[in-house]
Amino acid sequence: MARVTRRGALKTLGAAAVVPDFGLKATAFHLQADAPQLDPVMLAAIGEVVLPAEADRKAAIAAFVRWVRAYKEGADTDHGYGNTRIRATGPSPSRSYPAQIAALESSARAAGAASFPQAPLDVRRGILEAAIAGAKIERLPARPTGGHIAADLMGHYFNSSAASDLCYRAAIGRDLCRGLQDSEKAPAPLPTPGASRGDVR
Repeated sequence: MARVTRRGALKTLGAAAVVPDFGLKATAFHLQADAPQLDPVMLAAIGEVVLPAEADRKAAIAAFVRWVRAYKEGADTDHGYGNTRIRATGPSPSRSYPAQIAALESSARAAGAASFPQAPLDVRRGILEAAIAGAKIERLPARPTGGHIAADLMGHYFNSSAASDLCYRAAIGRDLCRGLQDSEKAPAPLPTPGASRGDVR
């Protein structure tokens, strides 16, 4: 697979190969009490389209769900450098997801599929491209914003340490505190894709 860029991913929606078995049951992740629930089967169907084929998609989806579950509305945020104003977090981005998911399901049925997850890969890709264009999303968000669940999933992954490792084919661990030991050495290369299913984290 060619090196994946954020612009390329948004433009092509990360053209993907056949997805491996995620081992996810058709039960909803339970989010914070007042937030909508997310169906892991739906997330897997979206992830198969928008996440790189070489990524650990199951881990990427799980990390996205953890972020959504941990989001606190109305929490004070740290002020930026030179700015003394404290801002509070807004509504959870996940509040926008149910309507977006319903629209994906409606589009899939209009295309002749029983549901979005059961639609062929190329059909899902076309639906998501149209949905992201309709949401007027021109760049991936640095963190989920609610603009569209597919763009939020992409942005969360492509801004992650795992995506950085995959991009450079090296175990950089950008967001890890590794200490000074062996810090002068170059990061170890990632295992060859296909050597094991746990090759990219």
